[in-house]
Amino acid sequence: MPAMDSSRFLFCLFPILFLIINQALGQVCINEKGNYTTNSTYQTNLNRLLSSLPSDENGNGYGFYNASYRLNSSNEHIYAIGLCRGDVKAEGCLSCLNKSRYALPQSCPNRKEAIGWYDDNCMLRYSNRSIYGVMETEPSTTYYNINNVSSSDLDGFNQELRKLLESIRSEAAAGGSLRKFAFGNTSAPSFQTIFALAQCTPDISEQLCSDCLVGAFADISSIYGKVGGGVNKPSCKFRFDLYPFYDPTSVKQLPSPPPIHSPPPSTNTTNTSQGSKSSKSRTVIIIVVSIIASLLLAMFMGICLRVRKAKKKLQSNLIPDEDVDEIGSAESLQFNFDTIRIATDDFSEANKLGQGGFGSVYKGRLFNGQEIAVKRLSVNSGQGDLEFKNEVLLVAKLQHRNLVRLLGFCLEGVERLLIYEFVPNASLDHIIFDPIKRAQLDWDRRYKIIVGITRGLIYLHEDSRLRIIHRDLKASNILIDEEMTPKISDFGMAKLFGVDQTQGNTSRIVGTYGYMAPEYAMHGHFSVKSDVYSFGVLVLEIVSGQKNNSFRHGENMEDLLSYAWKCWKEGTASNLIDPALTNGSRNEIMRCIHIGLLCVQENIPDRPTMNAIVLMLNSYSVTLPVPSQPAFFRDSNVGSDMTLGWKNSSEVITTGSDRSKSSSVKAPEHEVSLITEVYPR
Repeated sequence: MPAMDSSRFLFCLFPILFLIINQALGQVCINEKGNYTTNSTYQTNLNRLLSSLPSDENGNGYGFYNASYRLNSSNEHIYAIGLCRGDVKAEGCLSCLNKSRYALPQSCPNRKEAIGWYDDNCMLRYSNRSIYGVMETEPSTTYYNINNVSSSDLDGFNQELRKLLESIRSEAAAGGSLRKFAFGNTSAPSFQTIFALAQCTPDISEQLCSDCLVGAFADISSIYGKVGGGVNKPSCKFRFDLYPFYDPTSVKQLPSPPPIHSPPPSTNTTNTSQGSKSSKSRTVIIIVVSIIASLLLAMFMGICLRVRKAKKKLQSNLIPDEDVDEIGSAESLQFNFDTIRIATDDFSEANKLGQGGFGSVYKGRLFNGQEIAVKRLSVNSGQGDLEFKNEVLLVAKLQHRNLVRLLGFCLEGVERLLIYEFVPNASLDHIIFDPIKRAQLDWDRRYKIIVGITRGLIYLHEDSRLRIIHRDLKASNILIDEEMTPKISDFGMAKLFGVDQTQGNTSRIVGTYGYMAPEYAMHGHFSVKSDVYSFGVLVLEIVSGQKNNSFRHGENMEDLLSYAWKCWKEGTASNLIDPALTNGSRNEIMRCIHIGLLCVQENIPDRPTMNAIVLMLNSYSVTLPVPSQPAFFRDSNVGSDMTLGWKNSSEVITTGSDRSKSSSVKAPEHEVSLITEVYPR
């Protein structure tokens, strides 16, 4: 058969041969790394990791994906890497990886380590050992075109093939940290053209990539004399054939380096007149362009200065000067929206923990196994992106075991998500005000909660970098973890002070009826003693097991503070104690009632500081002063005044069949505050 006819015949066979090559790519299951049990936690986490691998968060934008997952019960991890061929488009890449994440575990059931190459488009591998940045050449697979090179052309064919492979090896290895991929073609004997490509995983160095490909080229001896074939290794691959099996137009361009400006070309001196005119024209153009550029630069700088000034003005209302420079670190706390969507199972109803006036709360689990509570703020929150990021930074800086920890945020389009640590036992009001649940809350646990809240407030008032007045301390804003440790939450109404500032005034009153100090409710005056007042109400609620605004004594409904004061005056303060408290130190309980009454005194200086309170709780050698009458602002002429300029709202939080309502006074939308009400219910 003539050479040209032979080439046409082979070209017609290429689709069939390509199918044969693809079938040969296959998977490799590695025995020595151990097995996992079917339906085990390991298998669940492996499937979770593989499902999250082809996402923007785990990809570098050029077909390389890397992720890991830490098992809950040990330090064992699962690692996964995905790599698409450099000329495969994004949709084809994701399609290949999504198919492979199902195919590989099925082909290698219960194996902790496996690797597979699919459709010559992508590679997927996973292991229980770290594989990122490690150059590995085994296991490997070899495949080939079943047709042979003509014996008369063999030497010339192999000589040209080696030159081509060496050329693309150097180019692929030098590709950089985003992609190590190269392709090319060369002329071979008998009017043939050899096409080839080479690729490494971009997580290895240039030298390691080069070494891997050299080793892969050495394996070509097993397919010697074939017109096409390839070798796949964990860290690199190459392929060659007599037809263009790759698509150069689909290769995504890498970021270009900054242009290097060449000096202006020299003037042609052979024509003085034309050169002079050309020089004048260039001079005029340069002057005009320079003037326009200067005007644009001046306008740009003016806009930047105005934005910077506005930004500083906003930040000055939020944080001290020494923290302004840290605003840029907000991006380090930002989560990818798809990551949170996957963690919450697309914000499913099954994961919904509660519904509040500012949005819904969902339980989620990150790729590393960490449980989270996600607050999905309502779209009409009226907050700008800069304000939102600043608030996130402020709350993220509050690190204390008795404060709920903010892990980060997500800001994408209209979506505003706050990601908090998950606190499993919901809020204190769901326990202390439930007649069944509070019976399980003995005095030791209640005392631990009181002490924990005290320590959290001391941190806010004295020990944190910023002096913070919470302004909405109440039972529903105290979360309880699995060890019954209390964590203060909801900084949506908090006020920030400089270290030396102790009090302030506002015309916008925010807080919850029954917990607000009288000077704040009537005059907008707030200080650390405002939080002390709320703490005192909370202590009396914990001791009595009843709400401050609906205290039941027999058949009568009374105000908790009124009843507590009446019992104290009559020497019957023990009547305030929750009947469910059948054990515990009676002296300790009575001391807490005493402290609670000291906190709710009308005269602000008479109220103790939180530092004094922790001393009272821990030392019985400290003599407690006699409390004065609490401020009963319900009985004063406050009713009509309290509603002026206020924005009333109520929230309904639902957990299973439990429903609780609390009427609060929230800040108007333009009020500068911290993150609003985020907690699992």
